[in-house]
Amino acid sequence: MSRRKSKNANTRSGLSAYLRKPAVQLGLLALVALVIYLIAAAGGGSSASGLAREVSVDKAYEMYQAGTFVVDVRTQEEWDEYHAPNAVLIPLDQLPNRLSEVPKDREILVICRSGNRSQEGRDILLSAGYNATSMTGGLKEWYAKGYPIEGAPAQ
Repeated sequence: MSRRKSKNANTRSGLSAYLRKPAVQLGLLALVALVIYLIAAAGGGSSASGLAREVSVDKAYEMYQAGTFVVDVRTQEEWDEYHAPNAVLIPLDQLPNRLSEVPKDREILVICRSGNRSQEGRDILLSAGYNATSMTGGLKEWYAKGYPIEGAPAQ
């Protein structure tokens, strides 16, 4: 039994000595910092302002009703077919050059046909310092849920 105790004591002191090495301490510190960074970067899906990066069509409609500024990033042709009332058309390829048309002091909801381009538009706005989110599902889902549109999508 005394052997076991001394073996455990040696193991513990060996580990303790190992952990006292500056290189090991720096490595552990770097690992902890990396974990904290990854958690912060994931951010739980929200921006620093607290506005979610993506919202459902139902949440987007609530925002729309509350007066959120809505930017439609589809093409002119898609817009002419149908669009959400009171939305502002700024096609995705024009958005970087037309940022002055988007208010900085309001929440921005970016929409498109299916939800893909709106993510790109949201990211452009976020990197320019706007409080922006995108709508998943796009205007196709918006229309399917019976939310207001002007025009009608092709069947």
